[in-house]
Amino acid sequence: MPDLPTPQDATEAALFAECWDAVLSYADLCTVGPESAGHLASEAFAAGLREAREAGTGPGAARRPARLPRIPLLLVAVRTTAAAWEESGRGDGLDPDLRLWLNSEHAARYTGPPLGRPVALRGLRDMQEPDAALLWLTEVEALPPHVVARTLGLDPATVSDEVAQVRGLFRDRCRRNHLDTPMDARCRSYARLLDAVHRSPAADIPGDLSRHLATCVPCAEAAACLRPHGGGLPAALAGGVLGWGGLAYLERRRRAAEARLAAHPGADPDAPARPGAHKARIVRGALLVTAVLVSAVALAVSMTQGGSSAGTGAADGDLSARRPVTDPGFSLPVTAATRPASKTPKPSASPSPRADRATRDPDPEPQGTPSTTARPGTPRPSTAEPPSCTAVYDVVNEWTDGFQAIVTVTTDRALDDWRVAWSFRDGQRVGQMWDAEYAQHGPRVTATAADYDKSVAAGGKLTFGFLGSWRGANSPAYDLTLDGRACALKTG
Repeated sequence: MPDLPTPQDATEAALFAECWDAVLSYADLCTVGPESAGHLASEAFAAGLREAREAGTGPGAARRPARLPRIPLLLVAVRTTAAAWEESGRGDGLDPDLRLWLNSEHAARYTGPPLGRPVALRGLRDMQEPDAALLWLTEVEALPPHVVARTLGLDPATVSDEVAQVRGLFRDRCRRNHLDTPMDARCRSYARLLDAVHRSPAADIPGDLSRHLATCVPCAEAAACLRPHGGGLPAALAGGVLGWGGLAYLERRRRAAEARLAAHPGADPDAPARPGAHKARIVRGALLVTAVLVSAVALAVSMTQGGSSAGTGAADGDLSARRPVTDPGFSLPVTAATRPASKTPKPSASPSPRADRATRDPDPEPQGTPSTTARPGTPRPSTAEPPSCTAVYDVVNEWTDGFQAIVTVTTDRALDDWRVAWSFRDGQRVGQMWDAEYAQHGPRVTATAADYDKSVAAGGKLTFGFLGSWRGANSPAYDLTLDGRACALKTG
């Protein structure tokens, strides 16, 4: 394992302790086992730190260089180091899906002309580094406000207001970058319309724009960055900066943050620090850097936070935590030329008891099936009253590990708000949604109306789209309901 660089001062030693776990978590996603993950993380950590030091001491250091904050910079170093492994013939230690991605046109977006790179990556890089760090720690690392305030030296009483401000700054940078992006005539015709719609949250999104966002990944990425409300910003940031494995990394960091909070449920976030606590943290950080080089046990324990490693996952029969969940825009599309001849779909691994407990809906809606293809034992929806709505679930695009879909519901009655729910059979996960907000508990997904499209006239339609991930199979949705009432469902 290559040597990690020596911290230059106490502040840098503390940063080592904060960043190493994130780097190791992403390196574990990118590799086939603990040993390869340790080598990749150490090599990338050293390369990323050298880049940060050179940017801070070079001729342009008097002006703030355009670069990412510390953690995303080191994570990008993991991806670029993995690409160097692939080019130099060391790719056998990398995840097979990552190797496919590295040799696809999607990877070229991150190394090609700057104006062709993802909008989220360009927007984050254009921000002042303290603002960008605040946004990343809050949205992607999922740290609670008091921890973010302590990490960045902010006032805990005002950190929430500052987060709201940097979200606005990020949207402004992304809006400008999207309009500057070279694009074809069709995307150009929608660019200013997209900008206008998101400047006025009360405006309705035209149907043709909604359909375009469902079929154009770059425009959908921009929409997720520009949307002032909704839960798509963390996924847009992680996917736009990391590319491959962005959503899987995001899920790992959320689990890690939840585990830390659960371990200290009674901690007072505003309690003053104990005397000597800062010095102790610095010493622990320096010791962690050394321990990483010699302790395989510590390495394995660190990687189990986000899910089982390759070896243990195979033993337990739970590989879901090892396989990255990626946006369709960041994965290799399936075509006759790219589909491996010998690769056949495998059934999804059964979720582990721990994962099942973490995702189980405490009060699930009844789940049934509208067809005879339902699995045995699946409860059937009530047939006490005829459907008051019809729905079309249309998968408009599909990749090796992701897909895009549009849901259109026609209602027989007028609505002043709405909630559409459905179930997946094959463990699919929704990663990003537009024209609605969503929550997912196990196989059950619930989409609720956005502020601008709550009202639907009798006989009218409501439409929204989403990006999702799948493994093994991607069966259509079933048991679709509108406000708890079953809809007659058609699949496209």
